[in-house]
Amino acid sequence: MFPGHRWLRYVTYVLVSLAALGLSLAGMDEATSTYELGVPQGLLAGFGQGIALVLALRRPIPAWALSLTATAVTALAARAAMDPHAALPDGSSPGGPDWPWTTTEVIVQAAVLLLLALRVPARRALAALAATALTTFVVQGLVGAQQFTSTGVGAVAVCAVAVLVGTALRGRSEARTQLVEQVTITEEERHHRTLLEERSRIARELHDVVAHHMSVISIQAQVAPHLVENPSEELKENLAGIRQNALEALAELRRVLGVLREENPEYPDDPYALPAPGTGAAPDAPQPTLDRLDALIENTRAAGLDVRSDVRGERRPLAPGVELSAYRIIQEALSNALRHAPGSTVAVEVTHATDGLQLTVTNSRPRQAVPPSLGAGHGLLGMRERASMLGGHLTATRTFQGGFAIVAFLPRDGVALPDEPLGTGTSAAPELIFPTGDDTP
Repeated sequence: MFPGHRWLRYVTYVLVSLAALGLSLAGMDEATSTYELGVPQGLLAGFGQGIALVLALRRPIPAWALSLTATAVTALAARAAMDPHAALPDGSSPGGPDWPWTTTEVIVQAAVLLLLALRVPARRALAALAATALTTFVVQGLVGAQQFTSTGVGAVAVCAVAVLVGTALRGRSEARTQLVEQVTITEEERHHRTLLEERSRIARELHDVVAHHMSVISIQAQVAPHLVENPSEELKENLAGIRQNALEALAELRRVLGVLREENPEYPDDPYALPAPGTGAAPDAPQPTLDRLDALIENTRAAGLDVRSDVRGERRPLAPGVELSAYRIIQEALSNALRHAPGSTVAVEVTHATDGLQLTVTNSRPRQAVPPSLGAGHGLLGMRERASMLGGHLTATRTFQGGFAIVAFLPRDGVALPDEPLGTGTSAAPELIFPTGDDTP
C-alpha cells in the first residue's frame, strides 16, 4: 500500500474515533437525563454505541450486533425506569422522550449498517436490516410504551436508506473492479496476440531468406558435376544426395512456414509505416538488407523528416537474418518517429563492430502536433523480439532533449555472445545534441 493511502486510513480512524467519542457522551447524557437511568447504565448505553461505531471499520457484523443489542437493552431499561410515570390519561398523543431509538442510536445504527453493506454481500446486509426491523417491532409493538414518542418507523426507514446506499456503492465498486480485470485480461490477450503476429511475420521473412539459400544449394549441387572433368560416381551420388536433401528441406520449410505469407502489405492501416522500397505487396519480392538503407532513408525524408545517417566501422559479412532484422528495426524506428515525433530531426547510426552490429536511431523533440496513431502501439515489442531472436539486445529511452533513442545490438552470426552481450564499443542510448536550439526542455 502506498504511504498516502496509509495516512488516509489513519486519518479516517482518528475522525471516526472522535465522532464515536462525541456520540458516546451524547448517548450517555440522554440515557441519564432523559431516561433517568443510572450512571453505570448510561455509560454502557453511550459507550456501547461508540465502540460499535469504531468496531464497524474492521468488523461490521459484530459492530452491528453490538449496536442493536445496546439499543434494545437501553430501550427496555428505560421503559422499566419510567414505568412509574402514568400514561397520558386524556388519550392525547404522547409527548415524552424518543423511544425505543434515540437520535444517537439511529445515527450509529445507520452508520454501522452502511459500513456493513459496503463490506458484505447484499443478501447479508438485507438480512441485518430485517433483523433490525424485527427487533424494533418486538420492542415497540409487543412491549410498547404509551408515554414515549415512537421512533421505530423512522429509525427503520433511515437504516433502510443506509443499506440501500451501501449496497449500491458496493455494486458499483464490484462492477468497476470487474471492468478493470476484464480490461487487464483483454490487454494481456492483445499483447500475446501481437507477439504471436510479430513472430509470424519474422518467421515469414526468415522463411524467404532460408528458402533462397536452400534453392541456391540445390542448384549448385546440380551444376557441380558439370564443372569437374570425369567426376566419379561417388561424387555424383553425394551431390545428388545433397540436392535431394536440399529440395526436401525446402519443401518441408514451405509446408510449415508457407502459410505465414500474406498478400496484403505489412502495414495496411498505418499511413506512417514505411514499406520496404521496391517491394510493395509482391509476395515473391526479395527481403531487404542494409544495402537498401539509403532508399529507406530517402523515403523517410520524403515523408517529412530530417534524417541524417552515419555508417561507421569496417563492414563485415553478416548473417542474412541479421541483415534483415537490422533493416526492419531501423524501418520501425523511423516509422515511430513519423508517428510520434513529426517535424523532428532523426539521426541513424550503423556501427560495424568486430562481433556484431550496433544500431542507434535517435529523434529530437517533435516540433508539430502529434496526430493520433492508428497502429497497435507494439512497435517496440516487435523490435525487441527481433533482437532477442538473434541473441541481441534492444533498449528504448527518452533523451534529455525531449526526444527518443533506440539502441540495438545484433551479433554478427545471429548467436548470443557469451562474454560481451552488448558488443565491443556499445553503450546505452546516447544523448544527442542537435544543432537547432529548439531541443532544450
